[in-house]
Amino acid sequence: MNRSSQKQKRRICFVTGSRAEFGLMQSTLWAIKSHPQLKLQIIATGMHLDPSYGKPLSAIRNANFQPTTTVSWISASSSPHSAAAATGQAIAALAEIFKKLKPHFVLLTGDRVESFAAAAAAHISQIPIAHVHGGDRALGQIDDSLRHAITKLAHIHFPATSQSAQRLSRLGEDRWRIHLVGSPGVDLIHESVYPWGNLQETFDGIGLHRYALLILHPTIADDDAERRRAKQVLHATLGAGFDQTIIIYPNNDPGSGGIIRTWQSINFEGVNVFEDMPRPLYLGLLKHAAMLIGNSSSGIIEAASFGTPVINIGDRQKGRERNKNVIDVPSNPAAIDRALKKVWNNGRPIRFPAKNIYGSGRTSEKIAHILATVALDDRLRRKLISY
Repeated sequence: MNRSSQKQKRRICFVTGSRAEFGLMQSTLWAIKSHPQLKLQIIATGMHLDPSYGKPLSAIRNANFQPTTTVSWISASSSPHSAAAATGQAIAALAEIFKKLKPHFVLLTGDRVESFAAAAAAHISQIPIAHVHGGDRALGQIDDSLRHAITKLAHIHFPATSQSAQRLSRLGEDRWRIHLVGSPGVDLIHESVYPWGNLQETFDGIGLHRYALLILHPTIADDDAERRRAKQVLHATLGAGFDQTIIIYPNNDPGSGGIIRTWQSINFEGVNVFEDMPRPLYLGLLKHAAMLIGNSSSGIIEAASFGTPVINIGDRQKGRERNKNVIDVPSNPAAIDRALKKVWNNGRPIRFPAKNIYGSGRTSEKIAHILATVALDDRLRRKLISY
């Protein structure tokens, strides 16, 4: 091997389609970018390019990253059919980009349709895939099937918990491909938090554990049904007695239009609605909130690191491992009201120990090390179900 080939950096191409997924992976992207044997590439698509969710590419650029390129994505919020059509077009576009960028690995996260499109394009193009958060479950959601489909296309797995790692093995993945590393979302979580003093300057009159954070994602492709559900959750939240309520837009899955229309119609004092939010600011709000309400995966993964209570509504996160701070309730007003009153505790909200099954750090360092050192050979590329 000559000296120039020894110095060649491995190109790691991260494909991102949402703000939340990008925020989850920021620490890993920094670990890759700073690794002497790796070169980071970023392909932005999906919500990152949709102006209805904030300034395009703002989440990436505000985190001091620059996308290598972008892939246009037809809005999937209108119907499952448009989501399927957008996926097909994205597979073709991504295949062309992979041909130009020549990545050694395509790095993907979770279960979103953008990751599935990238996995299909990369696998058929014979490019190894590294998948973060494989083996998790979201029972009954289309994303759950997409997550496991990505698993079968991926060559290296970075599960967040031991249960997820065991599930990957039961899916027939070779044990040597599975690296239990924890969740990148927990890495540097305390160091990244927006300081409380800055939050007080940003949000007039905000009080420690006196406000609610509300994030509601769609679960069915029906704008009218999601709009009704959002109104129910909003009504329960406003009636609980919080000093303030801070709402963040949903993802762009089918049905999201109904939720967004509900948030756009809000005209109540003490309610702030955001299309997008930098991760440090979001983590600061999550840490000091009385509770997180809705069905966001950040309630399952990140909130426990702060001991913040989570009212998890409905089945969107059903099947995923929980920390003790998560209170599951069905999507009906009476159940939501009871849970809110219990946690709010007459203005003295309960807290939980800051302990998290999704890890305590160093996940990103482990991922970068494995991507830099794993053998890029036929054994890696040629997959064989192990049972």
